[in-house]
Amino acid sequence: MTAEFTNKIIHGDGISGLKRLPENFAHLILSDIPYGIGMDDWDVLHDNKNSAYLGSSPGQEKAGAVFKKRGKPINGWSEADREIPRQYYEWCTTWADEWLRVLKPGGSVFIFAGRRYAHRCISALEDSGFSFKDMFSWMRQRAPHRAQRVSVVYERRGDDANAEKWSGWRVGNLRPTFEPVLWFTKPYKIGTTIADNVLNYGVGAFNEDAFLKYEKMPDNILTGGFLPGESGHHPTQKPIRLMQSLIELTTQEGHIVLDPFCGSGSTLVAAKQIGRSYLGFELIPEYVAAAKMRLEEEHSSQEKLWL
Repeated sequence: MTAEFTNKIIHGDGISGLKRLPENFAHLILSDIPYGIGMDDWDVLHDNKNSAYLGSSPGQEKAGAVFKKRGKPINGWSEADREIPRQYYEWCTTWADEWLRVLKPGGSVFIFAGRRYAHRCISALEDSGFSFKDMFSWMRQRAPHRAQRVSVVYERRGDDANAEKWSGWRVGNLRPTFEPVLWFTKPYKIGTTIADNVLNYGVGAFNEDAFLKYEKMPDNILTGGFLPGESGHHPTQKPIRLMQSLIELTTQEGHIVLDPFCGSGSTLVAAKQIGRSYLGFELIPEYVAAAKMRLEEEHSSQEKLWL
């Protein structure tokens, strides 16, 4: 039954799709899940009724590609928007139980969840039975600074006095140079040890030597970046080497890596390159096509090496 679900990407909903998988199926779940911050239509996970959301303003158009779509301010535009964090938690609970079921005891979960609602994701998975083990900081190579100058707003209003008074002040956030990566584990059976679980299921410990192929120190700071020409397949794409560092940290060759929100397939390509089996789910056809193309290119590259 395992072979039926491995080394493929399935075009479909990764939430309902996991119900088809057997219990204790995967050794690792690694996924860059939607952050719920309105990156695109697929990232709107709340009851949004404001037509301005995901639109654009003259300021955004002037900024160019770095700032394409309009998100909601943290305080929202209405009282209903205050429910967005809770609704993100509720969305996470729709799949957390299935993640726990299909993961092997002692297996790890790595989730890229975003800074704003990561705490809601943590609560949802803890409430479903996972143990929250740690949090990594992934240091991004490129991090655009989008905070608007308050003085510019006053200049447009013709309020020169306040433009001068508030010079140096901005609206928004500091430059987002890191993203959190949440590390969970599925509890192993009561009455056994981690050492026992490693023998029974092949997971539970971490491979520090393998991790040090990617990072200089065994720290919870990740620095893996894009190789030339690697990016551009997805708006929230992650580097292959970054994903490989997490895969090698917690799995062995031949183990199964699952990504229920696989986007353009970086997790799957990373797993394939280092001898792991993989399974991905993706709902959007254009990203499924991109993932299949990247996997086919990787297969062709490996065939050339074998010849």
